Amino acid sequence: MERKAHYDSILDRSKRITWQGDCYRDLQSKYQAGSSQAEAEDLGWVQKHQNQLQRFITAPFLKELLIYLRKENVLSLMEESRIKEAGHLQDQVEMLSTILISKDNQGFDPLQTFIESSDSHIAQLIMNHDTMIKEHKEVLLRTHEQYRGRDSLSGPKHHIPSRALHLLEGLSDLQQKENDLMQVGINHGGRRIHQRQLCLERQFEPLTRVSLPPRLSLTVGVAGIGKTTCVRHFIRQWSQGVFCKDVSFILPFSFSELNSLEKLSAESLVKMAFPHLKDPSLILSSSCKTMLIFDGLDEFQSPLNFANVTPCSDPKKEVSIEDLIMNIIQGNLLPDTAVWVTSRPGAASCIPGGLIDRVTEIPEFSHQDIQNLLRHHFLEMDFDRKIWAHLKSHKALMVMCYIPCICWIVADTLLYIMQNGKQESLPRTCTELLAHFCSMQAEVIEPRGREPIKVEQLNGSNRKLLGNLGRMAFYGLLKHKYIFSEQDLRAYGIDTLLAQCSFAAGILLREESAMHISYRFIHLTLQEFLAATYYYVSSKRAIFDLFSESTVSWPKFGFQNHFKNAIQRSQDANNGHLDVFVRFLTGLLCPMMMAVRKAWAAEYLQGLLVSGGTVVSMRKTNLAYCLQELQHTELLRSVEEDLRLGSLAGKLTWPNCIVLGYLLHVSPECNEQTNLAACLNFLTVKCLLPQLLYCIHLRLENNYFKDDVMELLGSLLTAKDCRIQKMSLADNLISNKGAKALSRALLVNRTLTSLNIRKNKIGADGAEKIAKALWTNRTLTKLVLCSNQVGDKGTTALAEALTHNHTLLSLQLQSNSISNKGMTALTKALRLNRGLMSLNLKENSIGVEGAKNMAQALHENSTLKDLDLTANLLHDEGVQAIAGSIKLNQSLVSLHLQWNFIKSMATKALAHALLFNNTITLLDLQENAIGDEGVISLAEALKTNTSLCTLWCALFLSENIGTIINCCFSPTGCTNGVIAMAGALTVNKFLQILDLQENSLGMDGAIFIATAMKENNHLQYINLQGNSIGKSGAKVISDAIRVSAPACVVDI
Repeated sequence: MERKAHYDSILDRSKRITWQGDCYRDLQSKYQAGSSQAEAEDLGWVQKHQNQLQRFITAPFLKELLIYLRKENVLSLMEESRIKEAGHLQDQVEMLSTILISKDNQGFDPLQTFIESSDSHIAQLIMNHDTMIKEHKEVLLRTHEQYRGRDSLSGPKHHIPSRALHLLEGLSDLQQKENDLMQVGINHGGRRIHQRQLCLERQFEPLTRVSLPPRLSLTVGVAGIGKTTCVRHFIRQWSQGVFCKDVSFILPFSFSELNSLEKLSAESLVKMAFPHLKDPSLILSSSCKTMLIFDGLDEFQSPLNFANVTPCSDPKKEVSIEDLIMNIIQGNLLPDTAVWVTSRPGAASCIPGGLIDRVTEIPEFSHQDIQNLLRHHFLEMDFDRKIWAHLKSHKALMVMCYIPCICWIVADTLLYIMQNGKQESLPRTCTELLAHFCSMQAEVIEPRGREPIKVEQLNGSNRKLLGNLGRMAFYGLLKHKYIFSEQDLRAYGIDTLLAQCSFAAGILLREESAMHISYRFIHLTLQEFLAATYYYVSSKRAIFDLFSESTVSWPKFGFQNHFKNAIQRSQDANNGHLDVFVRFLTGLLCPMMMAVRKAWAAEYLQGLLVSGGTVVSMRKTNLAYCLQELQHTELLRSVEEDLRLGSLAGKLTWPNCIVLGYLLHVSPECNEQTNLAACLNFLTVKCLLPQLLYCIHLRLENNYFKDDVMELLGSLLTAKDCRIQKMSLADNLISNKGAKALSRALLVNRTLTSLNIRKNKIGADGAEKIAKALWTNRTLTKLVLCSNQVGDKGTTALAEALTHNHTLLSLQLQSNSISNKGMTALTKALRLNRGLMSLNLKENSIGVEGAKNMAQALHENSTLKDLDLTANLLHDEGVQAIAGSIKLNQSLVSLHLQWNFIKSMATKALAHALLFNNTITLLDLQENAIGDEGVISLAEALKTNTSLCTLWCALFLSENIGTIINCCFSPTGCTNGVIAMAGALTVNKFLQILDLQENSLGMDGAIFIATAMKENNHLQYINLQGNSIGKSGAKVISDAIRVSAPACVVDI
């Protein structure tokens, strides 16, 4: 019974709130427990140490304590028994405290004496815990408070630490292998659809009430995204008692600090970093809740090889620094300590996924974030608007601004140029922008006028310093080295004092702590730019391979050979480590004075594009990035224009495929809707497959795709990097085998929300395969299977899936030979389904029985909003049943009953239902023989109904089947219907759209409508085409709406 009560309390919805969809947090247990504690100086020793006693006493320690108190005659045998029988350990401690408090000093003094004389670490924690915590928090707060100003520069509206983290299921190939600019460019500042968000303060909490908090948390983000800023903010908040109140100690380390260490123990590491903590063994014990933070794994220069780690579980044992870190991460060492690691994604991939309990990502800036920053800091003289306009027109610069640190560099540089009156020379490429930034830094130290300073123009110490910085940047880049010691600077000829007060001060950041002094470039991108600058200048006179710093290589003469070598090395790399470097190297050839060299480079790069291949890889698309930096964009613009116009048919050559991949990275417009209709085949799909991952809306209609292409697209949808949200495969040749491939993909895909397979040949078997996937898939919201020969068998399978799937919102089954049997299965599902909102059953063979079943379903279903039964065989009997159900149904919004052999009897039933229904806004009765009686009944309903906005009554024919080709309105025979509708329009103030086309209203009908329009100013559209009203009738209506309803559109 106790267990049942426990689980009932867990499942009690009144004690939990929804958080991130399917996760829950118990607010009662957490925040009520965090109520304020009474603190008074005059309380007894027991009361002052009550929390520590409850928290740290262990069973063996309590046993020793009870023996001592019995020996000192403080406790009687009966009191000792009461304590032992109290239940759990905490209950026993509470009982002991209660008994001792009742004895006053007689009980306090022996307890105090025992604890103060004990050499146990438990006793030390009880006595010193609060004092140690207070001192530690003060030290951390002083240390990190100095960074508050720098961390808050992004502005109050999008303060980086307050931004929600993205909860990931693991690292994708894009994150592990590609450079930072490629990653943020592909994301376009947006959030992937299946990513949940997590506030920083909840980073280390359980996601549900019944789950455990993570031991090892990994937070990733590209360079400059704000990882260290988040760590500092978290430490400040914890030090002030805001975050993680249950954590006793937070011990932050940066991997740049750890680079200077070789061999030590966990306790000596803590003592070295935090000398104010006298006894690290207390802090690292299992009795004390401690968190270790390791910031910047990508800056750690010792490789972490978890396959060859030397096991260590003793915090006093000295091991190498890399073994120490790996044992802590694995949990061999300090298994009860929470660990938080931050890193760039590529470096984080060295940690085995099985060790990581939670992965979060710091998101890049969105367009709105960039605009907020500009408005907050660059509002003067409308600079924010000018900078934003320039960024929008130059995609490469916009991509850089997705990273907060670079966004500042870009905005500051553009502002500097604008303030100096050089708006016509604003940079258009990343290379030009960083060249201007370096010029700005040089001018701050040594003003030189307003002309941009080129590499060759830097004079004196600045030019020499730039060369040395570039050399250090280049060889650091090759070694994946981003942190430099004072010894490194001296090795490359950089004076450490000069680095703090000259041109380098704006390029290098100096960081100092108790353990080390280090330098880094203000951003990785600047290191790559300076590396390219060094390579460009040095290649003019170098005779050996510059990539070999200390080894002999075959001679290489001339810039062209060195340029080819750099490009080839970047193309042969397994990752994008050198991609941005070669972009900058290419961009440095752009100035007009280098026209010959630029032309040669453009020809060389285009030759590489034409060289062919089987798959458009990221390395290949980087060639297009290089052409952009070279400002040789004719091919890029041509493909972009063809993609925008949908005219790529017959033009997807190998170079154009590479450029298309580039456009999908940098252009949100191309990415958000990629129209590749009628221009692909199996080989081009296979070639483009790695780049199609990053489309949002992928249109692949009319490509004559067969099942082999579906296997490729299935692999595309199952990839972890997949961004596709909408895919249209209409008008192809997909059979049930291709549907099976798509079905397998839907079982695991978490991004696709809309799938259109209209006009294919999947048949009943294919529909069954898709239905099977719907039992599991919880992402797809729209499925279009029109014209696929699904039949009753396939429809029944889909209906069964709908009894379990409540996330599909729209199902379109037009033209699928569905009869009453299939309709019966669907209506049974609708009684149970609580998600479907739109159902299209147009152009099938559903009869009266199916209509009656639908009517019964509408009595129970409360989610369906749009129902299309156009072109079926419902007749009056079936529609009367539906009319009876919509009297009570309060969810249906639109009902299409066009071309269903409906006569006046069913129309009267519908009109009667409209007197009670207040949700239907659209009713379509076109091409039915509803006659004058039907129109009159509808008109009467319109006088009362306040919800109907759209009524389609085009071609409402006579009930006489023999005269069905004649419209029921003739100049003499249909006046009653027109009079009734016109009379309704004078009263109704809610109808906005009325379709009366093809009804031969004639001049008399036009006069009636015009008269009604003089009193109705709510109608927005009326269709009177095919009514033979003539010029006179048109003038009458025109005059009426000009005066009373000038906004109304009339089709005549």
